[in-house]
Amino acid sequence: MSPVPVALGPTNHPVLVDAVARGGAIVAAQADARALVWAGNDPAAFPGDVPETIRWVQLPSAGVEEWFAAGVIQRHPEIVWTSAAGAYAATVAEHAFTMLLAGVRGLPEHLAATTWRQRELFDLVGTLRGSRVGIVGAGGIGRALIPMLASVGATTVAVNRSGRPVHGADETIPADRVDEVFSTVDHVVIAAPATSETQHLVGREQLSRLGSRSWVINVARGSLVDTEALVEVLRDRRIGGAGLDVTDPEPLPDGHPLWELPNAIVTPHDSNPPSLRSPAYAEHVAENVRRFVAGEDLMARVDPVAGY
Repeated sequence: MSPVPVALGPTNHPVLVDAVARGGAIVAAQADARALVWAGNDPAAFPGDVPETIRWVQLPSAGVEEWFAAGVIQRHPEIVWTSAAGAYAATVAEHAFTMLLAGVRGLPEHLAATTWRQRELFDLVGTLRGSRVGIVGAGGIGRALIPMLASVGATTVAVNRSGRPVHGADETIPADRVDEVFSTVDHVVIAAPATSETQHLVGREQLSRLGSRSWVINVARGSLVDTEALVEVLRDRRIGGAGLDVTDPEPLPDGHPLWELPNAIVTPHDSNPPSLRSPAYAEHVAENVRRFVAGEDLMARVDPVAGY
């Protein structure tokens, strides 16, 4: 049997050439290929016409809302699309854990201090040990985060679409009961996909249910959190703080209140930088190519109805 031909785009990046080979296929021109592995992040640059021989397209991003918004996926309903969901989970989970731990320990204000403020800062220093953390969107990132939280003695409530138990979580509830989480946990990590249903998933009502020492961490998309409502509760110290690797708007403009608030940690959507993303994507590609060649189910298959 001849090797399965797989095309790469927009260029034949060496690490992806190697990934295709490790998956048991060969790199070929699009016109001759049965699958297309894409490495570009701009949906507008994706080819308007895809050869009829292409049965599967691998996209490089974990979130695919921009690809839906550009109509790329809808133009080719006959093609199986897969995202990179799960490929970057460990790195992003590590970032979320770092922001949560830093917030609970009061590090933002410690780092900003230019004089000895021990008595003032005592009250900011807390612990994750014995705390209860809600993970809204317990997919790859959430599953990678659970053992990190367990290692410091925190328990977890996982929220997923089905409500089926998530390995390692102390409790799992379905997404249609997500509002219950905010009044029963100490902290919340947002890792759900961005869809019309998750727009402003965390708004004034949800934030009002959190405690005065609660931290909200968002490593999903900025649209899941109502920024105006978040700024209000941070200013009034109604919650402990927020750690944001994603914002709405994004990029976050100079002079935005979130840059100045002492209880906000903002990182510029760099929880998964290129130096870490490329090798992780290559591993994801190698495994999905192997599965495609073997006729097995592909990882991170996109659901055109759900939008992710």
